[in-house]
Amino acid sequence: MPSGYSHIGICHANHLIIKDPEVLVMRILQYHLLKQQVNKSVCISGCSRGLGRAMAKEFSSRGWTVTGGARDKDALAELKSELREKYFIHPFDITSPKEVENFSQLVMDSFGPPDLLINNAGMINRNAPLTEVTPEEFSTILAVNLGGIHNMIRSFVPMMEKNGTGIIVNFSSYWGQSTAPEVAPYCATKWGVEGLTRSLAQELPSGLGAVVFNPGVINTDMLRSTFGEQAESYELPDQWAKRAVSKIEKLSLNDSGNTVLG
Repeated sequence: MPSGYSHIGICHANHLIIKDPEVLVMRILQYHLLKQQVNKSVCISGCSRGLGRAMAKEFSSRGWTVTGGARDKDALAELKSELREKYFIHPFDITSPKEVENFSQLVMDSFGPPDLLINNAGMINRNAPLTEVTPEEFSTILAVNLGGIHNMIRSFVPMMEKNGTGIIVNFSSYWGQSTAPEVAPYCATKWGVEGLTRSLAQELPSGLGAVVFNPGVINTDMLRSTFGEQAESYELPDQWAKRAVSKIEKLSLNDSGNTVLG
């Protein structure tokens, strides 16, 4: 034991005494960090599967209040059983402004405005040259990947502005700054997410920020639809979420307008 220290410890009923001062300091810091996180909330779109589901579980395990939704009611019901006590999970269609507005009001009534708004919901077109992509499929990709983010921003950001604080995290991709054949609609929307987020960051009042988050390459249904068996060589969402959530927790106003790699 270093000089100048006597036996230092915290003793509660049924708890061990901590005599090592370095361990004691670490435990105190962990306690205060957890206490801060207990009072924080995150709202995640597209949380019925893939990255959204993995993030919801990881944030919940760290003491965050988790709110979110998607269209798949059965998958959302399963997710609820994997979350801790403080959550609000509700089905909605992100392409419907009315449904998103209703969802945002339910979140507000339940837990107030989120500290983190994570716009994760997205989809990719089937592998095909642009000339073979139907107008209907192209419109759907745009409606989900860009229109959905717009709907979430319109519904949530005003309440976050009134609260005076918050970070909006818009999910992009490596294909938000590069391209590949046969995924032109997806690339177009992710480039759009990058531009939309930078513009939003310039519009937000003091106390709020907007960040592009590039999750990297993860073995999800979306990746398998594009990469096929090659997707199996990448990490699974639950593994990815442990690292990604740690990075998202550390986002600050200094990151506003920038792209952060997960």
